[in-house]
This record gives sequence, C-alpha cells and structure tokens, in this order.
Amino acid sequence: MGGMSDVRVQLLAKELEAGQRVQVYDPLADLGRWGLMLHRWRTRRALLQLDDRQLRDIGLTWEQAWREGRKPFWKD
Repeated sequence: MGGMSDVRVQLLAKELEAGQRVQVYDPLADLGRWGLMLHRWRTRRALLQLDDRQLRDIGLTWEQAWREGRKPFWKD
C-alpha cells in the first residue's frame, strides 16, 4: 500500500514548524471517477482479507473493517 515514508513525514513536520506552506501530493486526485471507484473496490476488498494483527496495526477493529469493506465502491 502506498504511504509516506518516515523521512517524508519528518520533512513535512519541519516545514510546518518553520511556518512554510506545505503542499501534500494526493495520488487519488488524478484518478478520475472510474479510477477512484476501482481504487475503492480494490482497497475495500483488501481490507476484508486482513487478519486481527494487521487490523490492530492500522488501528481498526474487525467490525470497523467489515463495515468499510462491505460498502459499495460507488459510496464515499
């Protein structure tokens, strides 16, 4: 899964402390409607396949993951 590295997070924190304007890249912004729906479908399907340890790592309960994973891909 995509994410920000520890180095990038530290750099952003320094920029915020210095009062600089921070521009964060949003990879989903360029997908368009169909790309976003496909992304939702894939990530929600992957969420349903995580075990208890993996869910704890991302801070979700089984019920929360199930609720999000069962949402239709066209819903936000």
